[in-house]
Amino acid sequence: MAAFEGAVGLGYHHLETDVQATSDGVLAVFHDDELAPTSDGTGRISEMTWTEVSRARVDGEPIPRLEELLDAFDDVRISIDPKTDDAVEPLIEALRRPGVLERVCIGSFSDERLERVDQAFGDAVCLSFSPQEIARLRMLSIAGLPARKRRPARARSAGRTPPNRPFRGRIASIPLRRGPIPLATRRLVDYAHRAGLAVHVWTVDDPVEMGRLLDIDVDGIMTDEPRVLLDVMAKRGAWPADDGAGA
Repeated sequence: MAAFEGAVGLGYHHLETDVQATSDGVLAVFHDDELAPTSDGTGRISEMTWTEVSRARVDGEPIPRLEELLDAFDDVRISIDPKTDDAVEPLIEALRRPGVLERVCIGSFSDERLERVDQAFGDAVCLSFSPQEIARLRMLSIAGLPARKRRPARARSAGRTPPNRPFRGRIASIPLRRGPIPLATRRLVDYAHRAGLAVHVWTVDDPVEMGRLLDIDVDGIMTDEPRVLLDVMAKRGAWPADDGAGA
């Protein structure tokens, strides 16, 4: 929790986290399937109860539950990645809590997980792009085809992507590159903006690369070095951050 508190204390108001489900359905804020070596515990989280997982410490601190994170930062937007299929149903239940849905965005490498969240909430929930959508966005930007604006929320029903609209997600959350292929390019960002989409890039810790991304007008940068990003933005007169800055 200290890392999140530190980022919010610096002035960030968009966080990103991963969640794992315990055997009794509690969502732990944790990236890896296994407690070791990131924490002082051992075992696979999905095979442990929350009571067992809660005994582990990361740099002396307990692993927080997603519910704790949402309650602690009720005025901050949070991007959440369910790392396993078992985490999706508890996440859907967490999103049903009052005041949660409008301040989160759900992302995943798994199209199936995103589809399950989409089936539950339709366009009421913010979704990041699946890998398939990222590939489609890149191809469309290269082809130079006219960008169709994303329909507003009221135009969608749960689980149904409208016909003739290529994207389900609202945010293209992309790495700098996929293998040797650069993704975070001016052409892709411009195309996404014409389509009414935001572009977030992960995970960027180099200040030179941060500056390049700001130059091509990305909407968000995910970083493990929030002080570095703060310094880059402050030198440009862009701090306090807008909604895109993230840690």
